[in-house]
Amino acid sequence: MSATVVSLTESKKQIQLTGRILEEQRQGFRNNALPSLTERLENLKRLKRALITHQEDICEAIDRDFNGRSRDETLIAEIMPSIQGINYTLRHLSGWMKPARRHVSVLFQPASNKVHYQPKGVVGIIVPWNYPLYLAVGPLVAALAAGNRAMVKMSEFTPHTSALFASIIESVFPRDLVAIINGEADVAADFSGRPFDHLLFTGSTTVGRLVMKAASDNLTPVTLELGGKSPALISADIPMKDAARRIAFGKAFNAGQTCVAPDYVLCPADRVPAFVDHFRDAFAAMYPELRDNSDYTAIINDRQYQRLQGYLEDARSKGATLVEINPAEETLEAGCRKMPITLVLNPTSAMKVMQDEIFGPILPVVAVSSTDDALDFINQRPRPLAFYYFGYDRSEQKRVVRATHSGGMCINDSLMHVAQDDLPFGGIGDSGMGHYHGREGFLTFSHARAIFSKQRLNSGRLVYPPHGTVLHKLVYRFFIR
Repeated sequence: MSATVVSLTESKKQIQLTGRILEEQRQGFRNNALPSLTERLENLKRLKRALITHQEDICEAIDRDFNGRSRDETLIAEIMPSIQGINYTLRHLSGWMKPARRHVSVLFQPASNKVHYQPKGVVGIIVPWNYPLYLAVGPLVAALAAGNRAMVKMSEFTPHTSALFASIIESVFPRDLVAIINGEADVAADFSGRPFDHLLFTGSTTVGRLVMKAASDNLTPVTLELGGKSPALISADIPMKDAARRIAFGKAFNAGQTCVAPDYVLCPADRVPAFVDHFRDAFAAMYPELRDNSDYTAIINDRQYQRLQGYLEDARSKGATLVEINPAEETLEAGCRKMPITLVLNPTSAMKVMQDEIFGPILPVVAVSSTDDALDFINQRPRPLAFYYFGYDRSEQKRVVRATHSGGMCINDSLMHVAQDDLPFGGIGDSGMGHYHGREGFLTFSHARAIFSKQRLNSGRLVYPPHGTVLHKLVYRFFIR
């Protein structure tokens, strides 16, 4: 039997399994539509214990999927924020679950208004390959905290991590509470078209549009965490060493395969040479060699490696100056998939590096004449998932914040807003819709149910027919003004 036939048969089985599990979870939710605080806390604690127990297995699996993924990057960006996110939720969940009192107008007194936060039901989560653990656990924590059941479609590009996570979850939860779905792209396409009560997708803008279209057939509400071209703006007066070092960290982390990585730099024209020099020094200090350096992550697969190489060739052919930052001047053969960071100077809008989200160790540097010029450049383009401003002048910081839109923002740092437990994470426009993390995650996966309550005394009779009475006229005069 050919590999293609085997693959098709396996996909068909996975698709059928997805349908069965969805129905099991729907039935499970009908049997327990409002899990108690105790149940939710226990579910989160079980997940936390499993992640801590298997942390070394997780690091090894992700390393195998990337053919070289920094263990410390996995600890810093996947395991640690997953555990901290659970801890934060454990501390605050009881407060989030309490009904919220709302104002009642005099017209409707005596009465009470409250908002009760109810689970939505069965949540679908689609996970990308770049942070396969964190981008599975983060939404899962929010879904469980809100009292939902969850089905998680892992990426086919991280098979070792996906198989391990499925094994971990199966050992912790019954599949009518949490289930992992693995399979190829056709399984993911089927998954996005299932009638979930909420669907969260993390991935590219192009695929996000397809997911939203599939979800619309079932009127499934969606949260889309997409990408985009996140700019880093350098002011005219910040010490260039400070800006270059922080940008270098954000770009080199996971070899740039991060949805909120700095995608391009806007730098005052007369400061571009200084930026190149300081960036080179900062990168070399962090990664003095690349090929055999376990701190420096490889490109996930050959397809992504060739895509990135194509971007460089396209930029070179269209007149850009490429500055490769390769501290040890190593020969990095394609098979190892380690890529040095390459700065692209004099980029133009005709180049792919200025059109597509780069998602790798390539950093265009756009020379600008002023901060206003840079802000115009940003605002003429789709709203990014992240925006990074580097400058210590407080008044200009405020001006830049007011003048721009982005999903999130760091001032004088990169990436770190994502790790803040009490800040929402999400995009705007082409970079996504909706939020999660912390309380916003709980709210995203909860239905805010409005409840208006009255007892024996009924002031509503003041507006009952027949209309036109003196009492009606007094009510109108008092309240319509």
